[in-house]
Amino acid sequence: MSRCIRATTFAILIPLACGQLFGQDRSTVLVVYYSMEGHTRAMAEAVAKGAQSSGRVTVKLLSVEQATTEDVLTADAIIVGTPVHNANVATPVQQFINRWPFEGAPLRDKIGAAFVTAGGISAGEELAQLNILHSMLIFGMVVVGGPDWQSAFGASAVTMEQPFGRGQKKGEVDEYFFKKGEALGKRVADLTLKWRSVHQNK
Repeated sequence: MSRCIRATTFAILIPLACGQLFGQDRSTVLVVYYSMEGHTRAMAEAVAKGAQSSGRVTVKLLSVEQATTEDVLTADAIIVGTPVHNANVATPVQQFINRWPFEGAPLRDKIGAAFVTAGGISAGEELAQLNILHSMLIFGMVVVGGPDWQSAFGASAVTMEQPFGRGQKKGEVDEYFFKKGEALGKRVADLTLKWRSVHQNK
């Protein structure tokens, strides 16, 4: 069984089990993505795995086509992933963000983060990450990056430029970048739990 199939099964079944066992008291992390060739989907699965590793959050892993307004409103944290298109986010990702409710600031104080996949090194990764984070700031969200300076704006993966594209099959991502995705997911989950605890104790 491939890594991607294992990760997809994990990401779909765990939220259902968590909802049945723990009800609505757990924080929810929404990992939402758009993927054309499978690279961003693979990174999304790694991010979801990292978030779930805390063992204390419910993780929803959905494509932008699947995610609803209700998914966005009920999430405590939203992590958005996109392939880099000409140093920008993919059009379906921007359309998804444009559908977020704005009036009354219902997304205020939710935690937000970003991850991207790009063909080459310095091919617009940070610009696309910042595009997502800037949009989240407009909605009043609290944005975070990865756990260290090497992923300050979130997680990113290079899929074509050497040495990372060597020998890769379509849709595959180097394990090095999966670890960055997992680290981002875990940091968001941990911060979400701390943030929720602070608000509950006010």
